[in-house]
Amino acid sequence: MTPALMRHGMNLWPPFLFTGIHVAELAPDWRHARVELRLRPWNRNYVGTHFGGSLFAMTDPFWMLLLMHCLGRDYYVWDREGRIEFLRPGRSTVSTEFRIDDAVLEQIRAATAGGDKYLHWFANDVVDTEGQVVARVHKQVYVRRKPDRRPAPGG
Repeated sequence: MTPALMRHGMNLWPPFLFTGIHVAELAPDWRHARVELRLRPWNRNYVGTHFGGSLFAMTDPFWMLLLMHCLGRDYYVWDREGRIEFLRPGRSTVSTEFRIDDAVLEQIRAATAGGDKYLHWFANDVVDTEGQVVARVHKQVYVRRKPDRRPAPGG
């Protein structure tokens, strides 16, 4: 699936569509994504700010998704743990970005080269339209290189 098709599909996916989550960008090389959450009557909490569950949901699949595509089919990639720090009320459209660089990919490949599992923490800020940090999200991703499935020589 191409990143463009994935982006459109995610924007129509009911958990995102009905909460106001919008995937604004998904890079052709799977190294970057930008996600927005518009404040709507159906995603406001009791005091009129962004519902915390929606703030967390807008960040949920992206580290795993990007990493899966960057590493390729030779790796298992799973979300393992996540937490969110709420730093200020979100009263406008909020957004967050995900970026995977070469250094992270090299670190993960080196750590998993022998077949060992590797747990990597990612963090990203959810910011409002004024650039103020509304929440900080931490996600731990599990990565393991898949066992070599090729037959042994002579076997």
